[in-house]
Amino acid sequence: MENYILQLRRSWSHQDGNSLANLLSLRQNIQLHATSETYMTHVIEVLPSPFDDLVLYHLKTLFSLNEDDALIAYMSHSSAVQVLIKILQIQKEENWMLPVMNMMCLELRLLAVKTETSKKIRNGKPGENLEKCAECLMSCFRICAADNRSSEDDTKRWGMLSLVNQLLKVYFRINKLHLCKPLIRAIESSIYKDHFSLAQQITYRFFVGRKAMFDSNYKAADEYLTYAFQHCHKKSKKNKRLILMYLIPVKMLLGYIPKHNLLKKYNLIEFCDLIEAVKKGNLQNLDIVMCKQESFLINAGIYLIVEKLKLIAYRNLFKKVYLILNTHQIDIQSLLCALKIYGRSEINMDETECLVANLIFDGKIKGYISHQHKKVVISKQNPFPKLSSLL
Repeated sequence: MENYILQLRRSWSHQDGNSLANLLSLRQNIQLHATSETYMTHVIEVLPSPFDDLVLYHLKTLFSLNEDDALIAYMSHSSAVQVLIKILQIQKEENWMLPVMNMMCLELRLLAVKTETSKKIRNGKPGENLEKCAECLMSCFRICAADNRSSEDDTKRWGMLSLVNQLLKVYFRINKLHLCKPLIRAIESSIYKDHFSLAQQITYRFFVGRKAMFDSNYKAADEYLTYAFQHCHKKSKKNKRLILMYLIPVKMLLGYIPKHNLLKKYNLIEFCDLIEAVKKGNLQNLDIVMCKQESFLINAGIYLIVEKLKLIAYRNLFKKVYLILNTHQIDIQSLLCALKIYGRSEINMDETECLVANLIFDGKIKGYISHQHKKVVISKQNPFPKLSSLL
């Protein structure tokens, strides 16, 4: 323990943020054999204020983790982060503590998650600790964002994206996506936007892509998620698979069909039957597949997005009717019959007209409805535009 505290003092004196971050990580295997009073006294004697308070809370966190008490560990670590915030405010002209901030904020979020899943969790509403965690993270973010010094080397703004990524993870977990918007705006307007580390940029674009997907901004979702997938390390197969879980339905909504080899490579065969049903406009099979894969789609958070693929399936089914009849004036009754054949037995003429009107409004069919003659009059030139050409 004495040697550990001396290492902490040395790293603090030399302003070695990376070494200090390693020493203060909760992943450090430190044996706390001494009584709490013993190591507290030693810390106060050896380390300067307010760094000594940060270390004391850190040791309390480790002790609580050794006792398997996730909630007390979270509370102690949260207090440590509060001390860190004071240190960052004091160090107005320095940013060497950023590695410590990044590490401590990451571990604060992980501890908050642990309290949500711990069997020993005490009374409290779900997500309460994550919300408090977000408040701590936001305090750090404000300090970094407010550093307007011109020196690129010393500015705390280099810590912004790491904090935004942690906040995005929290907001997605507690389903408060509306809080993501100002964070995204801050990064998009930052002069450092394209100069943060590649790992941070990949994480950021993954979450912003998902946010755009939920906002039905599929072009932006495609851009951000594609960047994340293409720049993610090829050996990070688990992460690339996670990105594809969101990128595939986005691509399909834009008219791109993923290849079977890609699905097989990343163990996403759950999409195979889904893709086939959408391509063929087989609504009955699409319902069966969605019912079969319901748990997978809900757990991935993409069920409602995949639900929107039904509109693509309707478009593909009506295109088949057009090719069979080989006419540019299609009876709505013919479309209704096709719908009934493929499992839409409850649909009527008015609902079919409404469905066609939506497809025309979205640009998925070029034409108009003749209500008087109960026909769909489609364009003689490219009546079913490629979905990707609608961008």
